[in-house]
Amino acid sequence: MDEVFKALADPGRRRLLDSLDARDGQSLRELCAELDMARQSVSKHLAVLEAANLVTTLRRGREKLHYLNAVPINAIADRWMDKYDRGRASALADLRTALEDTTMTTNGNGDPAFVYRTYIRTTPEKLWRALTDPAFTTRYWGVTFKSDWRAGSEMSWEQFGVRITDPEQVVLESEPYRRLSYTWHTMTPEFAEAAGLGEEYRARAAAEERSKVTFEIEPMGAMVKLTVIHDGFGPGSTILSSVSEGWPALLSSLKTMLETGETLPEA
Repeated sequence: MDEVFKALADPGRRRLLDSLDARDGQSLRELCAELDMARQSVSKHLAVLEAANLVTTLRRGREKLHYLNAVPINAIADRWMDKYDRGRASALADLRTALEDTTMTTNGNGDPAFVYRTYIRTTPEKLWRALTDPAFTTRYWGVTFKSDWRAGSEMSWEQFGVRITDPEQVVLESEPYRRLSYTWHTMTPEFAEAAGLGEEYRARAAAEERSKVTFEIEPMGAMVKLTVIHDGFGPGSTILSSVSEGWPALLSSLKTMLETGETLPEA
């Protein structure tokens, strides 16, 4: 926590966090232009924020994009909020809410995307199994996957008693314990009906280009940093609006299952 407090003590670094809060996923060049700060100064501030885990980065082509990470703020809130009157700590609570809600962003091409980062007390091997083994995915997701998880292989989804197969449902990248990417499932009439989505929603979703989801796994001592990137959407995507609400709850349940053996209760 010392590194977090030191990082937040500088007004320049707080301006950087405010900028990323307003528009996540910015490059170094974009941050310099928006804040009217020298490139060297911004680079130094970002290095401090990364060391404190307040900022995380993703490579997109030749650029490195910067994203807010809410986990250290959450840890501060969890430790201190119960010790002091919540009214006096409302500013911290507001910051925590703002950081947690910052999940809609753009990828390196400027297209809409969803990015979510979390830290889980587990191992890369256990996390990989939780992402691919139906014995785990059915517990926190309610989805049964069938695939050999090799790049280029087809995969089937089963949820709500409906099995979805499609030649375009494929594994795109598979590097065990490090990176997994696959295309999103087909929006079939049977699935939409079982999920209670309605024909109007299904028609809009089915007309969109197929999106993809990527899981990046990075060991961090006794913990693992999991970054989820769901992209490939067009402007005004119907599916993006849905997954941006679903992913945070799903990943919270995944984290709870791996750390405690239990999943979050259904709402």
